[in-house]
Amino acid sequence: MITFILFITLLIAAYFACGRFTEKFFGVDPTRPTPVQRLADGVDYQPLKPWRVFVIQFLNIAGLGPIFGAILGAAYGPAAYLWILLGCILAGAVHDFFSGMLSLRHDGMSLPDIVGKYLGRHARGIMTVFTALLLIAVGVSFVNGPAELLGKLTGTGAVWWLYIIFAYYILATLLPINKIIGKIYPFMGAALIFMALGIGGYLLVGGLTGDLHLPELTLASLANMHHQPETNILFPMMFIVISCGAISGFHATQSPMMARCITSERHARPVFYGAMIAEGIVAMIWATAAMTFFGGPAELNAAATAGNTPAVIVNAICNTWLGGVGAVIAIIGVVVCPITSGDTAFRGMRLIIADALSFNQRPMKNRIIISAPVFVIAYLLCQFDFSTIWKYVGISNQVLATITLWTASAYLVKVRKPHWMTSLPATFLTVVCVTYLLVAPNKDGGLSLPHAIAYPAGIIAGITLLTLFLVAKNREHHQTPAP
Repeated sequence: MITFILFITLLIAAYFACGRFTEKFFGVDPTRPTPVQRLADGVDYQPLKPWRVFVIQFLNIAGLGPIFGAILGAAYGPAAYLWILLGCILAGAVHDFFSGMLSLRHDGMSLPDIVGKYLGRHARGIMTVFTALLLIAVGVSFVNGPAELLGKLTGTGAVWWLYIIFAYYILATLLPINKIIGKIYPFMGAALIFMALGIGGYLLVGGLTGDLHLPELTLASLANMHHQPETNILFPMMFIVISCGAISGFHATQSPMMARCITSERHARPVFYGAMIAEGIVAMIWATAAMTFFGGPAELNAAATAGNTPAVIVNAICNTWLGGVGAVIAIIGVVVCPITSGDTAFRGMRLIIADALSFNQRPMKNRIIISAPVFVIAYLLCQFDFSTIWKYVGISNQVLATITLWTASAYLVKVRKPHWMTSLPATFLTVVCVTYLLVAPNKDGGLSLPHAIAYPAGIIAGITLLTLFLVAKNREHHQTPAP
């Protein structure tokens, strides 16, 4: 109970303290014209009220990660709390703020173009392909996932829901951002907030009255409590499983959409930094709920072994704790998460392709030309079992986040500011990703190498990349005068 209250409080405090520091460090300027004030096109560059921009950004980045990822991460035990807290504050919120501000400062530029600007044109080409593949993977997964949840909720099956969600995605991708996304997201946001407040409130009241026993973070509970610790290693597996609740590269693909709608840089902290903190709170709630509902990490693992998937666990928790009507609203909130990330995944892919081709998106026919092939491919992929491909989304998320943080570090070098705020988490994530790729089982995309090889290799990779970055930094400073 103490851990839950303390960590939620620290996340909220971080928004005001660390968020304000990050804002000042970057040099936010409310008097500086934003992209929408100069490039408004009535389609993607569309001014929106600050609260709408926050809700859209929050729903864009949430996805299934802070709920399903947190539940899966809770199988490792209370150690998940520490990664959610520190990852969100020291890495995730910084990552989201910098990716959003860099786009805001460069006319709403998409992530691959930002990477290309600061890491070189070859990096831009690689990132364009890599990001497009990730977005279509997320988009397709977020067609099947919510369709299955809605099918279970209504008892009608998933097929018709799949077509309905797919049709919505097409409209949300093609129409101006204020026509559908800007209008319905507040209602979807209300369901998501109800879900978080409902489950979080139940935990708080139950913990205070003694009806619930919330897990505490202690030195003893930092051990790996997963029922298969030999293949589900605490480091780096948990740091990949819990991505969206701590840090996720997918967020950097979504931020440019809101960078094109913000009317003042003073809104950047609540939109980019604040949305990530809110996601961390959601992840903390669901990690706690999963362990508490079953009586602890061991019991949660037993339930998972018995066939209780995250979707089943969410349904059981909502129905037991919130009753019939509350459960329906809460589950809708859970369904909202993937739908409101799936639609903007496809929209983000349209923008990335359009930017790469310098293809004007004001005419509807141009939007259709780019989107039609994307949705044909997505529809074909929906016919297959996508669970295997989804396993690779987690590591792809963290690789993308690593590249984004190195890009932010290169920007800070260019403007002659200290880079450690982004280069240190970039180095850490480099170690995480390389170690994962070397030590993870083959079925999860790794090489299954012995720990004695994987861990030193991961550390060496992180140190090497940081060293190369510092060498490049010194070269940059010697070649260019101070601004």
